[in-house]
Amino acid sequence: MSTDPCLLPATQLAALFRAGSLSPVEALVALEARIARLNPVLNALVARDAGAALVAAQASEARWRAGAPLSPLDGVPFSVKDNITVAGLPCAWGSPLFAGFVPEVDELPVARLRAAGLVLLGKTNVPEFTLQGYTDNSVYGPTRNPWNPALTPGGSSGGAVAAVAAGLGPLALGTDGGGSIRRPASHAGLVGLKPSPGRVARCDGLPAILLDCEQIGPIARTTADLVAVLHLLAPPDARDPASLTLPAFAVPATPPRLRIRYVPRYGTNPVDPEIAASTAAAAQALAALGHQVEEAPPPFEMEEVGAIFGTIGQSGLAWLLAGLPDQPSPVAEPLWQMAAAGRALPASALFGALDALAGFRRQMAAFFQGTDLIMTPAAAALPWPATESHPPEIDGQPAGPRGHAVFTAFANLAGLPGIALPAAPSASGLPIGFQLVAARGADGLLCAMAAEWEAAQPWAQRWPSL
Repeated sequence: MSTDPCLLPATQLAALFRAGSLSPVEALVALEARIARLNPVLNALVARDAGAALVAAQASEARWRAGAPLSPLDGVPFSVKDNITVAGLPCAWGSPLFAGFVPEVDELPVARLRAAGLVLLGKTNVPEFTLQGYTDNSVYGPTRNPWNPALTPGGSSGGAVAAVAAGLGPLALGTDGGGSIRRPASHAGLVGLKPSPGRVARCDGLPAILLDCEQIGPIARTTADLVAVLHLLAPPDARDPASLTLPAFAVPATPPRLRIRYVPRYGTNPVDPEIAASTAAAAQALAALGHQVEEAPPPFEMEEVGAIFGTIGQSGLAWLLAGLPDQPSPVAEPLWQMAAAGRALPASALFGALDALAGFRRQMAAFFQGTDLIMTPAAAALPWPATESHPPEIDGQPAGPRGHAVFTAFANLAGLPGIALPAAPSASGLPIGFQLVAARGADGLLCAMAAEWEAAQPWAQRWPSL
């Protein structure tokens, strides 16, 4: 294990703070030097207040010396995706239309982490309106993957995963509206959770253009880190009614032996052969741990998922822009086409999509009465060039803008928690991940599975040489 504070897990940093062998200020100073060296190359962090971070670290150091930390993670640094509001820091949302927006309040998850003593490092980069699967925009430019800076870390939480993988802070808050935590985490060798709706209560944030399909979730290097931050984020709040309907967050010490449906591909949609092989090996490894793994097709129709997701996204973006002066268009061409399609939709189309969404959620809830987990690749493609929105081909077959992203959106529509975990890397060393999806509310079960997987696969914890 490295002794460099920048490369230590959050839980180990906190243990050193508790023991008095490292201070939050010392950890922050080391991080500042690493950020100064690497962020100009990666462009992961796009808005910062170094002075405020130092003040927060100093206050944390004083609390640890007094034996009165605010939480077990007091003093641990974290970053926040730039579609989550932070008081006093710009929130461009990847768009010139929001480039001058500086929120006055923290969104609730940010407020909770700051109240727990964690040290905010800054905001991480996103694509425009977080509606694309890579990370580039006309405000801040592209974010690059620490494993190969010529390539993308994916999106839309690309800045978040680049920061964590590169050692620019051990924790990040991201959002996942269609796989935007899970796919980037798989491209960076990280653990990333899309929680159940309400598991991480939300209020005081940006307009919800994907309704409750988008959740805020943690991105970390280890499962223990992810669980530790979830304990701070998971209490219910009456301002988010969905949070009042979930069981308390708890992680079983050892997961029971589970029934897992392994879905290696969706119909004829292409999958990179190295990803397919890595995920298949992970399925075999889970079976070797005693789980009942059965290969089968997905328990839904891809066309239904795509139709619902498309209508909600188009309508949401059109609604957002209609509320801005002069109804401006996004800069990214795919997005202004998306907005135009949304403006052309009748209200009946959105109501039809919402009715189909409710039916899909009932269908998936029934499916999980007889199955515990769904396992798939997290992404269908390895990382591609950083300034390209998507790979045009996957395994020699033409791929559209969402071809790399086919595996993840069903969990968002169905209101299910999903976690991305690192698997065996590609021959060139690029990370590969797979996802596990569980029934609504079973976030703790996913975390227990992640911990079991991590303990059985120590090679899965690898970091780029930077």
